[in-house]
Parts: sequence; structure tokens; C-alpha cells
Amino acid sequence: MNYLLAFLAGGVLCAVAQLLIDLTRLTPARILVAFVVAGVAFSAFGWYVPLRELFGCGVTVPLLGFGGAIGEGVKEAVAEEGALGILSGSLTAASIGTTAALILGLIAALIGNSRPKQL
Repeated sequence: MNYLLAFLAGGVLCAVAQLLIDLTRLTPARILVAFVVAGVAFSAFGWYVPLRELFGCGVTVPLLGFGGAIGEGVKEAVAEEGALGILSGSLTAASIGTTAALILGLIAALIGNSRPKQL
């Protein structure tokens, strides 16, 4: 049942993103940012943790999960450090994903052929 719920949640998120691409003039970059901001908002309103417990990886792997992790990290850091936690909490919570993206991007750049095309 957990796999089915995760699959359905991820599918709904993908369907929403595809509808936004097809029916609006939003660029994919703006849609990606909107999903991250939505994750932060879900975390701020206290909705992200119940969604994560119900749908598991269906909401933690997509960009909504990245925003939720940032929001949860900020809430924890503000509780421990005060206002300085606003800055440090998001960096601490998202450090693993950011580091992985940077390292994998570097590997892809080293392997790929990035020469400009001749005219």
C-alpha cells in the first residue's frame, strides 16, 4: 500500500506540473521554483509532515520535498538559534541534496562534450 500511495502522490505532482506547462505561460523554471516554494509553505502551515508520513517518497523526492526539507530545517534552527536560524537552517537541511547535485553536475560536465558548435 505504501508503494501505491507514493506512486499516486508523485503522479499527481507530475500531472499538476504538466498541466501548468500546457495550460499556462509559466516557464518550467518558474514551475520548479513554485513547487519548492509550495513545499516551504506546506512546511510553514504544518501540512508537510503529515503528507510525508502518509505518502512517503511520493512527496519527499520531488521538488516539493526539497522545499519541505528547507522549511522544516528553518523551523528547527529558529527554535534552537533564534533569528539566525532563518539563514542557517535552510542550508543545513538542504546540504546533502545540494552537494549531490553539485557533484553529479560536475561529473556530467567532465564526461559530456561541451564544445560549442561550429557555424
